[in-house]
Amino acid sequence: MTSNMDILVIARKSRFSPNHIGNDAAILNIVCGILESKGTVIEHCTEDEFLVKETVRQGLIISMGRSKSLVLRLQKLEVEGKIVLNSAFGVENCFRKNMTQALLAQDIPYPKSVVINTSTAIDTIFGQLGNGGVWLKRGDFHAIHKEDVSFAASIEEAQGILEEYALREIEEAVVSEHLQGDLVKFYGVRGTDFFYWFYPYEHNHHKYAVYEQINGKLVYNSFDMRRLQETADRAASVLNVEIYGGDAIINANGSFHIIDLNDWPSFAPCRTEGARAIADRLEEVALLRSTIKDQSNL
Repeated sequence: MTSNMDILVIARKSRFSPNHIGNDAAILNIVCGILESKGTVIEHCTEDEFLVKETVRQGLIISMGRSKSLVLRLQKLEVEGKIVLNSAFGVENCFRKNMTQALLAQDIPYPKSVVINTSTAIDTIFGQLGNGGVWLKRGDFHAIHKEDVSFAASIEEAQGILEEYALREIEEAVVSEHLQGDLVKFYGVRGTDFFYWFYPYEHNHHKYAVYEQINGKLVYNSFDMRRLQETADRAASVLNVEIYGGDAIINANGSFHIIDLNDWPSFAPCRTEGARAIADRLEEVALLRSTIKDQSNL
């Protein structure tokens, strides 16, 4: 990367980093440190500072932001020719309803799921999906509060969760079947060989530890790690995110389902390696942009 390259970096608001505020800030700071050591000029700002900026001079923007107002403005800048990583369109695709519909439409292995209005009676849907209980997840956004992803073992529990969503003016929810198996967490960077997976409960690394009580103890089902990487990368491609993380359930027969995929996670257990991969990918994107710009000026 040339020393005259300018990048705008937007940090994530703490409310969008439930239980991971320090980890999210750490991975971004390390990536920026790598880039600055190579001569890159970086302007740092918060989401709120970005939203009041009158102009953005940089051609490349690194953003961990997730607020809807920020996503909308970044999308407009992308349409105007700015490069944003992750793409603001990809960030929007990771909102729960959008993610569910996109992954199911592209045959990514994903739990059977239905998007419903939170005013809906859940009896019929629970009967279709609830053999082992169901998961209810707010449809309009990522999880911010622990109730935004909730397990219901009964129709009554499920209905109560929907009613709580409605009281919080969450209009839609994703209802998914419960899958029994080992929970694994993964991190990846598209366009690189980097992929890291682990069992989060072994490292006390999960936003909401109550999940372990529902999924049960690890049995270490064997699975094809390469196939998981290929599937996760394909899911990230479908959603248009390059820096991603997610969760999967490994079934007893070695098959698996992606149950979540999100833009730019913390990379906490693999921060150093992940930061290098992210920085390498950003350099590639910046170089490609510079090449295209030079060719357009010929």
